[in-house]
This record gives sequence, C-alpha cells and structure tokens, in this order.
Amino acid sequence: MRRQTVTMIAVAVWLASSSSANAQTPAPSAAPAAPPAAEQRGISSQDIDMLRKDIRSQKKQLIAQNLKLTDTEATKFWPIYDQYTAELVTINNKKYKAIQEYAEKFGSLSDQDAQGLAKQALDVDAAAAQLRLKYLPTFAQAVGGKKAATFSQLDRRISMMIDLQLASRLPLVQSQGP
Repeated sequence: MRRQTVTMIAVAVWLASSSSANAQTPAPSAAPAAPPAAEQRGISSQDIDMLRKDIRSQKKQLIAQNLKLTDTEATKFWPIYDQYTAELVTINNKKYKAIQEYAEKFGSLSDQDAQGLAKQALDVDAAAAQLRLKYLPTFAQAVGGKKAATFSQLDRRISMMIDLQLASRLPLVQSQGP
C-alpha cells in the first residue's frame, strides 16, 4: 500500500508539472518576479480544456489503481464518480475562468478586481469542499466507509497537488507603492 501511495504521489506530481509544461507557462524562477502578462495570455482556453481532460483521465487511472474495487463495487462506484466529476468540472470552470481573467488583467488589476478574484478563488474552494461533503455518504453507500474515505483521500491529495503546481505558476498580485 505504501508503494502504491508513493507511486500515486509521484504520478500526480508529474501530472501537475507536465500539465504546466504542456500549457507552455514558464518555469518558476528563484526570484519572486512575475512573468510578463503576455506570457500569461499565451495559454488559450482550448489549451486549458485539453489539459483539464488529460488531468481528469490521469486522475481516474490513479484512483482505479489505488482504490482496488471489486467488480460489484466498481459497477456502483464509477457512475457516481463520473457524476461527481461532472459537478466538480462545473465548479472548476469558475476557477479557470478566474485564472484567465487574472492573466488578461495582470499588471493592471484594480484593488476591486484583485479582491474579486481572491473571493472567486475562495468561493471555488468552498464549493469543492461542499461537493466532497455531499458525495461522501453516496460513495460510502456504494463501496463502504473505508473505501469512500480512501477515495476522499486520493481525490484531495491529487487536487491539492494540482492546485499547488498551478499556484506556483501564477504570479502574486503586485501592489503599486506603499
């Protein structure tokens, strides 16, 4: 089990780092300087959509490898997972829309824009947490409490790794003067 977890983490880190590479964003430098806005705009919505589909496919494979479902459990689990993922995609659409808006306005954000984007990010986090709470009993009913908890751990770990990689690629909002 420990080997599978290490493998899953390594694949998720690779997935997150390769997703950033595929999106053609510059590698983070040691200096905290932000990349120019033009580089941020180099990512099209089509690129992001393709990247997200690839991540979802890889995520599903990781979960399948680590959850170890019986055939009966799998028959119950995967339709629920697909429904959960569809709802999560809707939530994450808001996250990626906010990222694109940030990239478009980078360097010219007003205080109101910056605060609005920060609020959108927090709203997305809250909505994703609420969705996980909503589905946990449904997964538990389908595959039992331990496997539902294992799925929850896997889902959160992969999501956190992707979010960390994404966050490391986004420049901080820069204030103008004191």
